[in-house]
Amino acid sequence: MKINRLKTALTEQSRTSRWLAKELGKSPSTVSRWCTNEVQPSIETLSEIARLLKIDVRELLNPTTQN
Repeated sequence: MKINRLKTALTEQSRTSRWLAKELGKSPSTVSRWCTNEVQPSIETLSEIARLLKIDVRELLNPTTQN
């Protein structure tokens, strides 16, 4: 199940996972695993990512229900 939209959000802003890793002080492999939904970042990290991308944190998550 794809929980986050991190890869899509980065693409929409013409940013790379390598850029995000550098900004967050994380390893590129960690960010890559977030982008593929292999693992999930913490809520605090999602909030920091949203701040860096200047978007609402909710834009980083896929909805859990269909309207």
